[in-house]
Amino acid sequence: MFTTRPTLQGTFGMVSSTHWLASQSAMAVLETGGNAYDAAVAAGFVLHVVEPHLNGPAGEVPMILAPKDGDVRVLCGQGPAPAGASAAHYRSLGLDLVPGTGPLAAAVPGAFDAWMLLLRDHGTKSLAEVLRYAVGYAEDGHAPVERVGRTVETVRELFESEWPTSAEVYLPGGKAPEPGTLFRNPALAATWRRLTAEAEEKGGEDRVAQIEAAREIWRTGFIAEALVRQAAVPTMDTSGTRHTGTLTAADLAGWSATYEAPATYDWNGWTLAKAGGWSRGPVLLQQLALLPAQLPAYGSAEYVHLLVEGCKLAMADREAWYGDAAEVPVGVLLSDAYNDERRALVGDTASLELRPGSPGGRAPVLAAHVRAVATGASGFDATGIPVAGAGEPTVAENGATRGDTCHLDVVDRWGNMVAATPSGGWLQSNPVVPELGFPLGTRLQMAWLDEGLPNTLTPGRRPRTTLTPSLALRDGVPVMAFGTPGGDQQDQWQLHFFLAVALRERVRGGLDLQGAIDAPNWHNDSFPGSFFPRGMRPGSVTVEEGMAPGVVEELRRRGHDVTVGAPWSEGRMCVVARDPGTGVLSAAANPRGMQGYAVGR
Repeated sequence: MFTTRPTLQGTFGMVSSTHWLASQSAMAVLETGGNAYDAAVAAGFVLHVVEPHLNGPAGEVPMILAPKDGDVRVLCGQGPAPAGASAAHYRSLGLDLVPGTGPLAAAVPGAFDAWMLLLRDHGTKSLAEVLRYAVGYAEDGHAPVERVGRTVETVRELFESEWPTSAEVYLPGGKAPEPGTLFRNPALAATWRRLTAEAEEKGGEDRVAQIEAAREIWRTGFIAEALVRQAAVPTMDTSGTRHTGTLTAADLAGWSATYEAPATYDWNGWTLAKAGGWSRGPVLLQQLALLPAQLPAYGSAEYVHLLVEGCKLAMADREAWYGDAAEVPVGVLLSDAYNDERRALVGDTASLELRPGSPGGRAPVLAAHVRAVATGASGFDATGIPVAGAGEPTVAENGATRGDTCHLDVVDRWGNMVAATPSGGWLQSNPVVPELGFPLGTRLQMAWLDEGLPNTLTPGRRPRTTLTPSLALRDGVPVMAFGTPGGDQQDQWQLHFFLAVALRERVRGGLDLQGAIDAPNWHNDSFPGSFFPRGMRPGSVTVEEGMAPGVVEELRRRGHDVTVGAPWSEGRMCVVARDPGTGVLSAAANPRGMQGYAVGR
């Protein structure tokens, strides 16, 4: 089968990420004796440097780990709402939605501590050894991808008029980063150098003590002090008003990343592991549970229709039942009885309704904004921002962002495996903290200001995230780690990818990973978006050019509002795999976006 690239195979180690420099940095760590977790941490910090429009140290990162001799675990790097971030407080400011930018939208930063916890508990390298690649690219420069400069140009006026600390970093001399030139972030490099020096001074020669010292410096030292100062600066946000944030020193000092058991679902000999109902992870599991025993022909109009309609039902349940402010009935949502009932709602034509279910007989309750956009009564039926493609951000002039994120997967020669989806804290989210070289995040925009919902903005509770890495087991053994950027599109693209792997032929004795990535993809927006201003487009389906015209025509006949997007515009999948029988490792990466790469040997 012809593909854009080969599915890589080897026995030493495999990496796939959304940027070639992150992939190669991770591979360099493997080559120097590090394991998959050392490599992932190094790659994660490089992604902060080379994809600053997609993630940053003060953002968040959920991960799924499969240690060679341990249980699959989720490492939660999603920080909660600060103690002062109550729905009542935001409503008292005259807000109906959490702004899409600015310090009011900042959760407690989660990414840094999650990377440190991974390094401490599962890695073998020192802090300096994993940070050296990010420090080098920040200090000496890297050639930026085109979309970094494009994002900066979009928010140029905001930076120059309202966020001068961001202009200092991203508009040096008035010029946005350009491909083929070197872009540097010396403030970020200096932050990591100071952090490392202080951690080594406090921790001595002990690797774990150094990492613990670094975590403490982030929570209570010079980094924490700078983050809290920045949160208190009145900042123009998407509401059109300047607001101060709620993040305090106590919020930073009192939180750390945590481990938890994954949500899982068994399907045809596979087990899919995802983060729990505080995230968007179970949506992929629900989509699998909704599939009939006999699937239509792969890639047919009936097949696409079935997957789109199942996604609508799963996302409607997400809106009613997912969040961290109430117990999520994941067990019932994935039960046979519940999904038999839900599956009967899928007809031959496209549904234009938002139809959450009633697990355990409980009536669904939706946010007022959701009810409004679902009936077209909100004054807009779209997000106000063009639909993102290829998992890259689509950014408005005020910094509002739809479709963001990075992804990385690593498997090593010992069989350790990790999937991670770092995001948030991107350059357009908040002003750069001048002492640090990176901004706060905006994940609180995904919580609601209505009281009594699972996703109500609640102090100490995590906002429901779109970030959703995946890990697949075959007959109980971890075999594949995968994921993609793309906001609300992530689990749509991942379902299609997974089914392409599971249903289609194998190549060279292994899974057809690259073929599954290259297959024409699609997404729908028939549910309220997670990003400000949180609209929806009932009945919409966006397919990339390359889907068979007959399939497109049949989808339209079934009532889908089909938009044919540009070629290679849907998804930025990454994947690594391991055959437990032979020990052969595999990897593939997405040609979409022109920057993701897999490496290995």
